[in-house]
Amino acid sequence: MFGFLGNQRPHNDLWGRFIGKKSVISIFMKICNEVANFLEFQANPKGLPLVRKIDELPQDNYGREGLSHITVAGSLMHGMKEVEVWLQTFAPGSHTPIHRHSCEEVFVVLKGSGRLYHASSSHEKHPGKPLEYPIFSNSTFHIPVNDAHQVWNTNENEDLQMLVIISRPPVKVFIYEDWHMPHTAAKLKFPYYWDEQCLRTPPKDEL
Repeated sequence: MFGFLGNQRPHNDLWGRFIGKKSVISIFMKICNEVANFLEFQANPKGLPLVRKIDELPQDNYGREGLSHITVAGSLMHGMKEVEVWLQTFAPGSHTPIHRHSCEEVFVVLKGSGRLYHASSSHEKHPGKPLEYPIFSNSTFHIPVNDAHQVWNTNENEDLQMLVIISRPPVKVFIYEDWHMPHTAAKLKFPYYWDEQCLRTPPKDEL
């Protein structure tokens, strides 16, 4: 009645099959880990942590006195494709150049106050006389594509700090010596200061 026992596999063979199953499970788990790592890389191709501390990100003035620039989420540094985010701080009396760029730009003033100069007639032969707007903590403003503008910190006692969001990164900037300089004479700066180590070929002006 126990004749079927003679058809069983030896104990060692059963153990080998068990070990084999453990090996298959181990390989399967390794494959799952590799797939997870691949998917994480696809979401974050630069291999950077998903959550980052702003005060640990690279900060520089890029040769512009009074400026502190941090690329919070960038095209070249973090693989962003549609938008780029900067944190910029301007010391009292400092300012941006008069400039335009072929992207939309949104500012959120975190602290301080100052002035925005904006030439809505920028699509003529030159920017023209700008309109002046006060900016202040908890205010926001946006700059349309290719409108010339300039931001000043006119507060003598406090830094002006803003969160800046641009579309279509990386940014290419056309700089003017004054508001009546023709567009054809504006100086193209591309790659811009915080991008110039990564890009070398300037694109065509789209104005």
